[in-house]
Amino acid sequence: MHKNYEVVRSSIREYTRELQKIQPDTINAFYAQSKAALKDGALSEKIKEYIALAIGVAKHCDGCIAFHVKNLNDLGATREEIAEVLGVGVYMGGGPSLMLAADALRAFDQLHDEESIE
Repeated sequence: MHKNYEVVRSSIREYTRELQKIQPDTINAFYAQSKAALKDGALSEKIKEYIALAIGVAKHCDGCIAFHVKNLNDLGATREEIAEVLGVGVYMGGGPSLMLAADALRAFDQLHDEESIE
């Protein structure tokens, strides 16, 4: 089952906006927490995004993969770096995470396929 991760991101973005209208305090607090957790500190934003991606794979979260792969791509991550991080996610999540790691690599490749089309 192949997923288009741009579609995943768009769909989630659409419905988080709807949730934000209904539950602005909760959703805005989540966004503030995300921003605070990922900002540069002792660890760079890029390293924190790698951690988030590995956790997303271990937790089987398609949306997490879609957003964190995109963020990592924007931060200059390479395919090899992504693959290494996916290995950590598989290690922490077992066999089901291997299936999702393959999808996460596909998400990264889809970004580059889109760039070659543009």
